[in-house]
Amino acid sequence: MVGFADLGLPFAVVIALWFVSTGLVAMLNHRFRQSFGRALVIAGVCAIGGLTLVAFTSNITSIWAVYASFVGGLMIWSWHEISFLTGAVAGSHREPCPANAQGWERFSAATMALIHHEVALAMTAGLLLSLAAFTGNPTAAYTFALLLIFRLSSKLNIYWGVPNMSDELLPVHLAYLKSYFGPKRLRPVLPLSIAAIGGLAVYFGLQAANAQTAPAAVQGALLCCLCSLAALEHIFLAIPFRDSALWQWALDGRMDQTDK
Repeated sequence: MVGFADLGLPFAVVIALWFVSTGLVAMLNHRFRQSFGRALVIAGVCAIGGLTLVAFTSNITSIWAVYASFVGGLMIWSWHEISFLTGAVAGSHREPCPANAQGWERFSAATMALIHHEVALAMTAGLLLSLAAFTGNPTAAYTFALLLIFRLSSKLNIYWGVPNMSDELLPVHLAYLKSYFGPKRLRPVLPLSIAAIGGLAVYFGLQAANAQTAPAAVQGALLCCLCSLAALEHIFLAIPFRDSALWQWALDGRMDQTDK
């Protein structure tokens, strides 16, 4: 059995990657609109690098390969995030929510505002998971699939309404999406989401603690920390905490004016 002392490094790696990658994505997407082409090129390079890492480590089960596969999954995810935040891939409806829209009409409009991006994410997750079924190192696929689950959970909670919504990371050209945010109040689905994600964190934590090999322990610890951070981000939606302040260093030089 792997000792708890051996699981500290995976947690430190995930926290560092979460903090730095979120800030860099925010920095790229709060530049002048003319620089978005360059941001998409950078994102494309990240995607190619991520796919290369995933392919190269697909049948390698050593510790370094688990870390590399995890990073590869994050790089592919970052490509999708930048494509969305630049507005390159969003949805067919790019206008504020229709006035007085309720029920299915509002849900349908919100869905069409994001549909292209959601389909792209689902297709990528399906491809990675399909390939993972035939490989010895599925870390990237699990990472991407978990990120997709967490993203859908946060979007649905924001749509239904949460007490605290810190939207400074949303670029100006996507400001119309704020019209789809629900009322600022706590609904039962948010605590249930936090509990479910926390349960996933416990599951992967137990996998890491009971693993018989170091690579399996590292994979479990990486996924456990990823789930823990997702639960924390959901908690931020419920309490009066401006989480975007964590990435103020990336937003200080923002230049995302709509007239640029």
